Amino acid sequence: MTTIKNFEDLESWKKARELAGIIYALTRKEKFSRDFGLRDQIQRAAGSVMHNIAEGFEAGYDPEFVRFLKMARRSAGEVQSELYLALDAGYITSDELKKAYDIAVDAKKLINGLITYLSKH
Repeated sequence: MTTIKNFEDLESWKKARELAGIIYALTRKEKFSRDFGLRDQIQRAAGSVMHNIAEGFEAGYDPEFVRFLKMARRSAGEVQSELYLALDAGYITSDELKKAYDIAVDAKKLINGLITYLSKH
């Protein structure tokens, strides 16, 4: 396996960045943008996914990286749950939920793969 020198090269971080981007786009919608509590919480959770991957990578110690990856995975799950609140409040459509939810699923799969790899090596 190629040695990764920067967190930006991690596929899990790239997918987490994509997730944060779609969440920020959704929260710019008029009704969603006025729900300060939900808007801020889902933005923080989405940012937390990518930030925890980066922070764990920078730890330079695999067990610590795994710990941060697990936090990133939990934050992705939080985003998924908050998407349902946004749907139920009428801020997003079912199609918008599915697109963002699926990106979160993909991010969690990549994070899980990295956790598995790091735990074996």
